[in-house]
Amino acid sequence: MDDQAGTDRRPPSRRIADDLRTSIQSDELAPGAKLPSERELAAQYGTARNTAREAISILQGEGLVVAQHGRGVFVRPRTPLMRLGANRYSRRLRSETGLSPFRIEVTKQGRTPKTECRSVTRDKPPADVADRLGLDPNTATVIRRENWYFADDEPVQVGVTYIPVDVAGDSPLASERTLGKGSIYARFEDLGYRITRIREEISARMPYHEEFTGLSMPPGVPVIEVLHTSFDDKHKPFEVTRFVMRGDLNGLDYEMPVED
Repeated sequence: MDDQAGTDRRPPSRRIADDLRTSIQSDELAPGAKLPSERELAAQYGTARNTAREAISILQGEGLVVAQHGRGVFVRPRTPLMRLGANRYSRRLRSETGLSPFRIEVTKQGRTPKTECRSVTRDKPPADVADRLGLDPNTATVIRRENWYFADDEPVQVGVTYIPVDVAGDSPLASERTLGKGSIYARFEDLGYRITRIREEISARMPYHEEFTGLSMPPGVPVIEVLHTSFDDKHKPFEVTRFVMRGDLNGLDYEMPVED
């Protein structure tokens, strides 16, 4: 039994969690390291296994560790998934790989991407989206495409794309969940809308309930919201996507010229 157990007033599960957290923060337990099993922790601290299980649950709730079925519990890697703003919409990369921007950047970072288009509907645009598309929010109708994004089977972000009906027409953008080689921006090019400029407005907030549950977020973790607008070669906006990204799993990397 731990020598300090008799004088430490913290609940046993909290004491175990605090000790493990200290080991993680000091790199004694490095990113990717496997934690001792519940049985080992219970023996070390002289507690029941469910107490050790509760301690691990505390660390999972803080986003410090992740359980892998059949393998154990591991320290979460600290390297965030970077949104590579400088080249994620590169036409050359899309042509060479046949992949969407998300799949390109996740693959480049040595991880396995997966996307799920969960709905394609017609709807009225939110006011901020209508403003960026130059539409009347009271009368306009847009195609709404909802996509969920995963890296190594872990949910990392959700994106809702809004496309004016007169842009999508009767193309696959208006009805199909799977868009084929090159994905959404290749289909825009098929319609004559080549992305030549983007605007991305970035903010942070706490997640809504459906984001908290859908993205499997630990308590207290914010989301990064990116409101993305695509422009064609005539400087006309042709789609807006609202990305909501887990703040503990994502980062932003932008490189751009500085104006005089």
